[in-house]
Amino acid sequence: MGNQATRQSINVLIVDDEESQRGPLAAMVSAWGFNAETAGDGQEALAKLGTFSANVIVTDLMMPRMDGFELMKRLGADGNMPPAIVLTAFGNIETAIQTIHDLGAFWFMEKPIQPAALRVLIERAASQSKLAEETERLQRQLQYQGVLVDMVGTSPPMQSVFSVIRQVAPSKAAVLVVGESGTGKELVARAVHQLSPRNSGPFVAINCAAMPETLMESELFGHEKGAFTGALERRAGCFELAQHGTLLLDELAEMPPGTQAKLLRVLEDSRVRRLGGKAEISVDVRIIAATNRNLDEALKKGDLREDLFYRLNVFQIVLPPLRQRLADLPLLTETLITNLNRKHSCNVTNVNAEVMEAFKKYAWPGNIRELRNVLERAVIMAGEGVIQMPHLPYDFGYAMGARPPAQVFEPECVRLSVGTTVAEAEKALIQLTLQHTKNNKTRAADILGISLKTLFNKLKEYAVETVESA
Repeated sequence: MGNQATRQSINVLIVDDEESQRGPLAAMVSAWGFNAETAGDGQEALAKLGTFSANVIVTDLMMPRMDGFELMKRLGADGNMPPAIVLTAFGNIETAIQTIHDLGAFWFMEKPIQPAALRVLIERAASQSKLAEETERLQRQLQYQGVLVDMVGTSPPMQSVFSVIRQVAPSKAAVLVVGESGTGKELVARAVHQLSPRNSGPFVAINCAAMPETLMESELFGHEKGAFTGALERRAGCFELAQHGTLLLDELAEMPPGTQAKLLRVLEDSRVRRLGGKAEISVDVRIIAATNRNLDEALKKGDLREDLFYRLNVFQIVLPPLRQRLADLPLLTETLITNLNRKHSCNVTNVNAEVMEAFKKYAWPGNIRELRNVLERAVIMAGEGVIQMPHLPYDFGYAMGARPPAQVFEPECVRLSVGTTVAEAEKALIQLTLQHTKNNKTRAADILGISLKTLFNKLKEYAVETVESA
């Protein structure tokens, strides 16, 4: 910190209600090569900090309007308090020490000030401030590279996706997200929303493939009471619900052609009319559409109107399948395990090297959704520690349609003789599975491929006696 150029980059704010104190002090600090600004009390200091980014604050404690205590409380509550050197009159040492302890001040000095000691304190406090700034900058850089809202990925394909999201988010342009099922298209839409000026508004998503054609228009545009049989009250549609926010139209190519035509008109006029209504309602909504369909094929077959496609395809974001971004598997796995631990109250740390190698050799036809499902089962099975191969589904890695080897529990297995009823066989299998899991019913139900509720019903039906697991 002894370098003159380094000191010139350090901003020091001096807060004291006595001009005879703060003026000479500011002149002395400036003579040392620091940038000095002054304030007459805490209230003026807060106003000054709006335009002057202080690396160090040198403040008196006792001042009118707002004293040094309140100033540091305010800055600490906002989470942006620079290192503060507290000046105190003789006899107030205990108060100064308490201020350091309770309010997080950097250090204190008795008046009259010893210039050499103050200079050393400012340099040390500035070093701490610069270190904190550099740490925050590196953390932001790391987050910028590998994480975007709820999305993670350091591979080149995902970095390209992140770049496009950052470019398009601040604009009002429509976005079309294309990618295979399970790649995270809704996460892209949410990221665009969160990084946009509309992030304080609602985010509304509708799955066009899951909605019956008869209800689609009502869901999108709303309806008035009595508009159709069963319309017992007025209902706002997705456009109204997403006012000043973002509306995601998921699986757009599955929307009925007639509804597509009405949607196009709404996009062009920014006005909707509820079913059965007479008045039009102005809407301010950003549209993000998503599809897992091949766009050329959907347009050729007429499943997607060309005019609607051109209206929505202002910015197209193509999400890569997981098999094209295998370098992201470690980060994805770690992130998903963290979330699943929270969901299932488990304490799994990671997967072992054998599991990660198996993950990298697998094609992941179900993409991230499939990875999450595999990990969810593994987290429940493991409970804590590291996920190993036995925690994965027994048929993991087999191509669709291929038959995996029969699963047996060694050294025990179920032996059935001719004449055994289905109920008896089922009871024996349940008992053996519970033995295998040490009576962990959640894991047993998962292995058996049934719900926990079904397992309890079976136990009650077959009068299977068990000892409650911890």
